[in-house]
Amino acid sequence: MSANPEAASQPRGPDETIVLRGTFVDHGKLVPMGQGWTWIAQAWSIFARAAGMWIGMVLTLLVISVVLMIVPFIGALALSVLWPVFVAGLMMASRTIDQGGEPQFAQLFAGFKHRFGPLAVLGVVSLAITAVIMVVVVAITGVQVLRLVGADSSPEVILAAAASLVLAILLMTALLLPLVMATWFAPALIVFHELGALAAMKASFIGCLKNMLPFLLYGVILLVAAAVASVPLGLGWLVLGPVTFASIYTAYRDIYFSESPG
Repeated sequence: MSANPEAASQPRGPDETIVLRGTFVDHGKLVPMGQGWTWIAQAWSIFARAAGMWIGMVLTLLVISVVLMIVPFIGALALSVLWPVFVAGLMMASRTIDQGGEPQFAQLFAGFKHRFGPLAVLGVVSLAITAVIMVVVVAITGVQVLRLVGADSSPEVILAAAASLVLAILLMTALLLPLVMATWFAPALIVFHELGALAAMKASFIGCLKNMLPFLLYGVILLVAAAVASVPLGLGWLVLGPVTFASIYTAYRDIYFSESPG
């Protein structure tokens, strides 16, 4: 699909014929803070219309992730590269439901057939940046985790190592935040608007940056929901997981589209 959804006249498959109404805003628009809650409420509606399908897709993605993680080294790398591909499939399923269509379980894998190259590049770029950040953090903090469990370590050594570890975690979080912003909407922007990986990352970052307040409310709500979902043996994640994925779509739709027809 082109950047203008009205111009999407050449379908690549059943789902690709469904387009969003309105005018695409390439770098996103500013929305009110309260939209952080609206994204979740609308995501719940998308989930509720096909709850069984959503739970099945997310459980399948979880199983795939666990299996890949079991494979030493290569599995984790493969999961990192393929993650945007799976997310793109979930975005397609969200759009199908949003536009009144019937989602298909196979949409979880739709990213392998539609825009796989840019999605995989997004995964590679994200993985490379994450690796660089980890190297930088270790170089700056000099973290020596093994000192925490050393049998002969004194309390002073353990305290110093623990402080370094905390500093490393805080620094890692701060450096990863821009990457999360750059990749949050990138899969949707790639599959729906034919953007390249880097262009999608730029558009995603700017869209997130413009809407820090809605994302703050959104994050607080999800944090509370995550705590609640984790209480009954984590079973609440069968709902919260799909709703979170769907909320990426509802936020994308809200931020990157205007109501005007053109």
